[in-house]
Amino acid sequence: MSEFDVDLFVIGAGSGGVRAGRIAAQHGARVIVAEEDRVGGTCVIRGCVPKKLLVYASQFSEAFEDAAGYGWTVGETSFDWPTLIAAKDKEIQRLSDIYVRNLERAGATLVRQRAEFEDAHTVRLADGSRVRAKTILIATGARAYRDPVLPGAEFAITSNEAFHLPALPKRIVIVGAGYIAVEFAGIFNGLGSEVTLVHRGPSILRGFDGEVARMLTDEMTAKGVRFVLGEAPERIERRDNGLVLVTDKGSICPADQVMLATGRRPNTDTLGLDRAGVAVDGAGAVIVDRFSQSNVPSIYAVGDVTNRINLTPVAIREGHAFADTVFGGREVAADHADVPTAVFSQPEIGTVGLTEEKAIELYDSVDVYRTRFRPMKHVLS
Repeated sequence: MSEFDVDLFVIGAGSGGVRAGRIAAQHGARVIVAEEDRVGGTCVIRGCVPKKLLVYASQFSEAFEDAAGYGWTVGETSFDWPTLIAAKDKEIQRLSDIYVRNLERAGATLVRQRAEFEDAHTVRLADGSRVRAKTILIATGARAYRDPVLPGAEFAITSNEAFHLPALPKRIVIVGAGYIAVEFAGIFNGLGSEVTLVHRGPSILRGFDGEVARMLTDEMTAKGVRFVLGEAPERIERRDNGLVLVTDKGSICPADQVMLATGRRPNTDTLGLDRAGVAVDGAGAVIVDRFSQSNVPSIYAVGDVTNRINLTPVAIREGHAFADTVFGGREVAADHADVPTAVFSQPEIGTVGLTEEKAIELYDSVDVYRTRFRPMKHVLS
């Protein structure tokens, strides 16, 4: 009899964990996947998918305006936030159910409980039972970060709560300048909210091409988004008429909701990684090699919990490569070079490869080509 109950135990049923568990099971491994929340992870439940649905909803206001240039007479329009949220929730549940079925069809067992490490081969479930696994995969993703030292942070929401607000805020202040911040700024602006984006740095989308970031800032400003750049949030206050965010330079930003979109942190704090001897970096991310193996030979990690490239398709690729390497009989490493990414801002951004700034830093001579044009769709509108 084997000393192990299963060949693979996966902690986390997001995109990376589900793909790894499914492919490992198809390779013949005995697999258990544990998830304490809904199956699907950040992307399906509170990330890419619901965000895109809200982006699509927010674009109709502009489409109504464009229609007039094409001869359409659009009458009075209205928007109902609860209807959108209910429809979104129904679609999210449908997708989550598909993830469950795909796991089960592959032969993996889904356990809807929290799992924590006891040692390098043992996990303890919430009901007190223990499972011995030859290999354990950490796929717990990341969570929205709420600055614990910002006075009044308890009055703010994150992107998690933004998907479940009871009503559309008339005024919203968004703190941050990454893709989540600019995407939600576009969403709320398109749905009719007054939007202010506050960021301590001089420009948005750090790490993206500077010219692209400036173009997006100009376009969003033209659409009515207010930018307060170069100012850090100092405190959030609750007053009689709502909330107020005050910056370190004295700017007063009134709001019905304040949303903190200042990054995400790997979900490793309470996994018991110290009991298994797993090394993490300063941000709490699991340190892994090119094959997603940690410093403990029996423990691997994929997806946002490793803080490499935090994109859903990358997590899926890492999970698949892990399963092929450990259970498929062939070494496969996910390629993290030149990964394309998209920002569902308004207008959208798609990019791949080096930014202009990085290319100039790395090479002696760089040619830059640029074209600007008005899409034919907007010629008449």
